[in-house]
Amino acid sequence: MFIIDAHLDLATNAITLNRDLTQPVQSIRDKEIKMGWDDTQDRGKGTVALPEIRKGNIGLVVATIISRYAKEGNPLATLKLPGWHSPEQAYAYGQAQLAWYKVMEEKGEMVQISNAQQLLNHLAIWADDSVSNSIKPVGYILSLEGADSIINFNYLERYYESGLRALGPAHFGPGRYAAGTHSDGSGFTKIGRELLQKMDALNMILDATHLTDTGFFEAMDLFKGPVWASHQNCRALVEGERQFSDDQLKQIIERDGVIGGALDTWMLHPSFEMAKSNPREMGINLEKLVDHFDHICQLAGNSCHIGFGSDLDGLFGTEQTPYDMDTIADMGKFGGILSKRGYAQKDIENIFSGNWLRMMGKLWGE
Repeated sequence: MFIIDAHLDLATNAITLNRDLTQPVQSIRDKEIKMGWDDTQDRGKGTVALPEIRKGNIGLVVATIISRYAKEGNPLATLKLPGWHSPEQAYAYGQAQLAWYKVMEEKGEMVQISNAQQLLNHLAIWADDSVSNSIKPVGYILSLEGADSIINFNYLERYYESGLRALGPAHFGPGRYAAGTHSDGSGFTKIGRELLQKMDALNMILDATHLTDTGFFEAMDLFKGPVWASHQNCRALVEGERQFSDDQLKQIIERDGVIGGALDTWMLHPSFEMAKSNPREMGINLEKLVDHFDHICQLAGNSCHIGFGSDLDGLFGTEQTPYDMDTIADMGKFGGILSKRGYAQKDIENIFSGNWLRMMGKLWGE
């Protein structure tokens, strides 16, 4: 079944972590082990590369650019996350990531999707069973995770002209436009509120992931366009600011948005400790994500507001992934799990791709 993954940090892995994502996952793991790299916890344990994406029938992804600005006092240094010392540097680094996507397009590895006709053409390619998945391009919708690299609103228009169609104003820590995860609970800045207006004018998607509670409700009041949460789980099951409360989930449902379930194990189990816990020992399998799906379906009364936003390459690997998943190619296992949990075929189609496609169709007029 055709799958959409609404959150992958492909360019961060290619540029920041120096991973050649055209190679199979195991080859990347072997090289990192051979090199003795240990700068991030997932070295030698990664789960995402383009061959495995194709193998898993994941024909379309929402792919990010991440480039932070770390103002003095920003907790990014404590979190061991990179942050540039000026918005101009952040923008330039974002352009390096964009350049990687463009090179992947030139090689036929990927293709950007930014309008209805491109989407229809791409879906037709992936529906053609006479052609092997191994030679089909992976479609990507460009998203900005954290708005710090938008130097001013002229640069938002530049990003849009380059294909940007979704934007999450915040990431980790205080941001130029909005406060994010592990921030002090504040919301949008003055220019952040202006950003939401500019996004509305460009008919962009607001990604509410990583917003503080204050920022989330501000955004719901100010932003009039489509809203999704690309990689977000439920606070009712796993406590913490990074998850959404039922009130937040209901607001996205009321906006006909979609919540993408994330597969990072600290978002799946309330007692998981990063760099300490073992997913297998704690019984964290793919079923745990379906618990979050079940919760959202109960709030919505249907299966029309959930999907996958795996975040599987978000600076973690098998050490922080459900134990019954080796690579992203295993996403198809959810079909059997959902069926056993009582989801009908139409529900499964909604989750695998249909809900994201509905949002894109409404956005682009199809």
